[in-house]
Amino acid sequence: MENKNIIIAVAIIVIIAILGVIFATGILNGNDKSNVETTPFNSTFMEGSFVGNTKLAEDNVYMQSYEDKENKITYNISTVDDSDSLMDIYYLQGISNPEQRTFNGNDWNIYFAQAVSGDGNQSSSEAMNIIICQSQSEKQGYLIYVIFAADSKVNFTLNTYGDAYIDFIEPLLESVTLKETSNVPKIYEEFGVSESEFNQQMDLIKQYKAGNTSVLEGTG
Repeated sequence: MENKNIIIAVAIIVIIAILGVIFATGILNGNDKSNVETTPFNSTFMEGSFVGNTKLAEDNVYMQSYEDKENKITYNISTVDDSDSLMDIYYLQGISNPEQRTFNGNDWNIYFAQAVSGDGNQSSSEAMNIIICQSQSEKQGYLIYVIFAADSKVNFTLNTYGDAYIDFIEPLLESVTLKETSNVPKIYEEFGVSESEFNQQMDLIKQYKAGNTSVLEGTG
């Protein structure tokens, strides 16, 4: 009888050990990504790999665009000197409250948004889904715009729980290496204004974010 109890105890320990391996490796959760297809990319300011089969669609020194036609995803990566100011501008358009994550020592703000093309008469079900990943170092900002077409089959949620983030964004950010480059575009130049004009506008936006909503009245 004592030997039988020992055998049962050993069997339980073995089962627990097996379950531990299963949960640790994510077998039950379908998290085995060893066979997932990826496409490497390399620019002057960023390198990493996209999940899926992507092709380079546009290539400039400080901006590149890639397309995944199977999953109907477009990736736009770019760099400017001050990406924080750009996100402050997006705040006026309702893009706020980012998720914050750190990958490879880089702090990322991750924003979720939707947009419609054309005259804006499309329904929400026809909206493009967008995830913006933004990281700002001391001298340089980095941006990744991931646009899921309205007819993309990828499950999209406005948070980090959907397939869009888990299967495409997180692996991408885990792979990214950021590079410091020279002659990075100035954010005010991207908007076609002088530095002083841009700073004046940013001061108004910061006051608005602080609660003084009247500062932007009549500026539209």
